Amino acid sequence: MRKLLLILALLSGFAAPAMAEEGGALDTAPSRIDDLASLQRGAKLFVNYCLNCHSAASMRYSRLKDLGLSETEVKNNLLFTTDKIGETMTVAMRAADAKEWFGSAPPDLSVEARARGTDWLYTYLRTFYRDDTRPTGWNNLAFPNVGMPNPFWQLQGQRSLKHVEGAEHGPAQFVQITQGTMKPVEFDSAMADLVSYLDWMSEPAQRTRRQLGVWVLLFLGLFTVLAWRLNSAYWKDVK
Repeated sequence: MRKLLLILALLSGFAAPAMAEEGGALDTAPSRIDDLASLQRGAKLFVNYCLNCHSAASMRYSRLKDLGLSETEVKNNLLFTTDKIGETMTVAMRAADAKEWFGSAPPDLSVEARARGTDWLYTYLRTFYRDDTRPTGWNNLAFPNVGMPNPFWQLQGQRSLKHVEGAEHGPAQFVQITQGTMKPVEFDSAMADLVSYLDWMSEPAQRTRRQLGVWVLLFLGLFTVLAWRLNSAYWKDVK
């Protein structure tokens, strides 16, 4: 046990500086995991903007029906990479090509929300800025020197990064270069929808699990009371 605790402490010690180096303070992601309309909008953003390069190999299109969508709606609006609703969300781009173009293959996003956390994803998606020193022309405040360009630049517009004078690493300010099709508040809300969908996709059964958990706890509470009364009745004549 002591060895296990030591290993965990060492791992946490290595992980903490890495997170700090990548982006510092994170913005809090709005939780919309129980909002089906938000999850539907997030699913639309995912298949239109993320699924071009990133796969979600552990997710089947048929699970989107759990969001209140009919099979016809999924087929007509969200089924882009295959013609069978039972297939997984894969992409046609080969990993070798992706590594050549971007420097590394785009990660599978099936459980990215669990691996990174929703706050990190929400901050990452909203902090792209123009950087002519990068091969793609883009950089990111939460993930410095990221190989991925900004897929949402038309929605958010193009921004540059300006550091406050006298502050070596920040705070930083974004300067709007071109306007996007969305207002800043609308774009933040759209990214909250997308992050909520990614959170849901990491475990589509989590809403059901939480609901069942409540009933299980109620049952255990009732059973505890009954067992306690039965035990009292059983031993009442024993001295």
